[in-house]
Amino acid sequence: MDSRSSRLDLVLLWHMHQPDYRDYNTGEFMLPWVYLHAIKDYTDMAHHLEKHPAIRLVVNFVPVLLDQLEDYTDQFTSGTIRDPLLRLLAAPDLDQISPNERLHILNSCFLSNHDTMLRPYPPYQQLRELYDHQQKTGDRELMYVSGQYLADLLVWYHLVWMGESVRREHECIVHLMSQGKLFSHGDRILLFNLIGELIRNIIPRYRKLAESGQIELSTTPHYHPLAPLLIDFTSARDSLPEITLPAHSAYPGGRNRVASHLQSAIDSHNNRFGSSPAGIWPAEGAVSEPLLDILIEHGRQWCASGEAVLANSLRKSHPDQPLPARNEYLYRPYRFKSGDNSILCFYRDEQLSDLIGFEYAKWYGHDAAANLIQRLERIHSETAGNPAPIVSVILDGENAWESYPYNGYYFLNDLYAMLEANPNIRTTTYSDYIAGLHDNKIEVTHLPALAAGSWVYGNFSTWIGDHDKNLAWELLCAAKQSYDLVMQSTRLTDQKKAAAERQLASCESSDWFWWFGDYNAPRSVERFDLAFRKNLVNLYHLLEIPDPITLLEPISRGGISAGESGAMRHASS
Repeated sequence: MDSRSSRLDLVLLWHMHQPDYRDYNTGEFMLPWVYLHAIKDYTDMAHHLEKHPAIRLVVNFVPVLLDQLEDYTDQFTSGTIRDPLLRLLAAPDLDQISPNERLHILNSCFLSNHDTMLRPYPPYQQLRELYDHQQKTGDRELMYVSGQYLADLLVWYHLVWMGESVRREHECIVHLMSQGKLFSHGDRILLFNLIGELIRNIIPRYRKLAESGQIELSTTPHYHPLAPLLIDFTSARDSLPEITLPAHSAYPGGRNRVASHLQSAIDSHNNRFGSSPAGIWPAEGAVSEPLLDILIEHGRQWCASGEAVLANSLRKSHPDQPLPARNEYLYRPYRFKSGDNSILCFYRDEQLSDLIGFEYAKWYGHDAAANLIQRLERIHSETAGNPAPIVSVILDGENAWESYPYNGYYFLNDLYAMLEANPNIRTTTYSDYIAGLHDNKIEVTHLPALAAGSWVYGNFSTWIGDHDKNLAWELLCAAKQSYDLVMQSTRLTDQKKAAAERQLASCESSDWFWWFGDYNAPRSVERFDLAFRKNLVNLYHLLEIPDPITLLEPISRGGISAGESGAMRHASS
C-alpha cells in the first residue's frame, strides 16, 4: 500500500479577513480591528508555523485585508496616523484632547472578550470598575476623566490585544504589564512603535513561509463579496425555496462585478507574493454553479466550501438516492465541470471546524488538541476504503482565539506538535494533495450538480432574506444603477472613475449584510450600519450626484434574540 492510502491527509485552512474599515472621503479608519488582529492573531499564527516547520497548511488572505495592512505600514512610515485610536495612543498630552476623543477612548477600550482579556489583569479590571462608575454619572462628567486614566486605559487595551508570542518575545511588553499603571508618554510611544514593527513584518513573514513551501497561500475575491448573490439573488432559493428576496430581481451587472473582484485578487496575489493563487476560498465559503464557472474561466485549480453545501449538492445530483454515510462522501474532493474544463471542490468538516471555533476554548489546550487528534484517528480508521482520504478543517484565522486563554497559544502549540509526531495523519496543502492525486492516477468523483450555499447553515440566510438585509441590498442596487449610468457618461475623469469603482467594491462586501438583523448586538450593528451607509454616501459623492435621503436613516438596529451573534457562526443552526 502506498503512503497516500496509509495516511489521512489533513488540510487546515486559516482564513484571514477583515472588511474595509476606511472612510475613502477622509482617509480615516472607522474601526481598529485590522491593526488589533494584526498584533494579536496574524502575528501569533505566523509564530506557531515558524516554531513547527513540519506543519503544512493553507493560509487564505483576503486582498482587502492586505491592502489595509499595507496602509497601516505606510502610516507608520510617513508618521501620519489615520486611525483615531492608534493616534490617541501616541498623543503627547491626553489632558488636552477633545471631549469626543475622550469618549472615543472610553467607548473603544473595553471592546474585547472580558473573560480572557480583562478579568485576568487586575489593573485593567480596576480601570473597568472606574469606567462603570463614570457611566452612572453620564457623559457630562467626561471633563473629570484624567489624562492619566486615559493613558493607562489605552496602554492596557493594546497590551491585552497583544499576541501571546509577542508577550514572550518582547521584553517591553513584560515590563509594561508588570508596571501596571501610571504609564508615561514614553511608555505609550514604546508600545506604539512595537505595533508598527509587528504590522510591518506580517506580510513578509507569510511570504517567507510560502516561499519555503510550508504553507500554500490562497485568496478570495478582492473585497469579500457574497458572490453567488451578486450574480443571482434567486440562488438563495436553492437551499431556502420560500426565502423573501429584495424587490430588485437581480444586482445590476453582478457577474461582471464578481469577475472583477476575482481578477483583482489574482493580480494582488501576484504582486505581493510573486505567484498566481491556485485556489480560492470564496467569501463565506459561498458557492454556486455560475460562480464556479467564473473560477474555471480564470484558471483556478481548487475552491472550498461547507459540508452542508456538499450534502445539498449530492441530494440535488441524485434526488432518487439516499445520502450515503457521512464518512463515505465527505472526506474526498469532487470535480465540477464547465465545458471542457473543471475545478476541484473541497468541503470542510463542520464538526471539527466548529469544535475549534466554539468549543475547545473551554478546554485545557492539551486536552483539546488530544481530542482533535483522536477524532482524526477515528476518521482515518473509518475511511480505510478511500484511496486518498482528506479532511478539511476551515475557519477564521483570527476570531476564535479571543475566547481562548492565552489567545489559543497552548492549544495550537500542542496541536501542531501532536500532528508533527503522528504517523497516521499528514498535514498538507490542497495543491500538494492534488499533485499526489495526479501522480498516483487517482480518479476524482464528478459532482453533476452544485447546490448554492455557504459555510453557515448551508444557505444564504445570514446575508439575505429578512427586512433589514433586503433593505441593504435595495440601497446597494439603487447605488449600482446610478453608478452604471454615470460610468457610461464621459463627465468623470479616469481617476474619479477608478475611485468610484474602488468605493463600489467596498460597498459590495458580504460583511455589511452579515451584521444587519435582530440577532446581533445593537452597538455592533450601529457601527457597521453607519459604515455601510457612509460608504454608499461616499459613492454618490464620487459619482457627483446627490445621495438619497434614505441613507440618513439606520438600516438595522440589532436586538436580542435566541440566534447567534458576533463575528462567527456555527456551521449548523
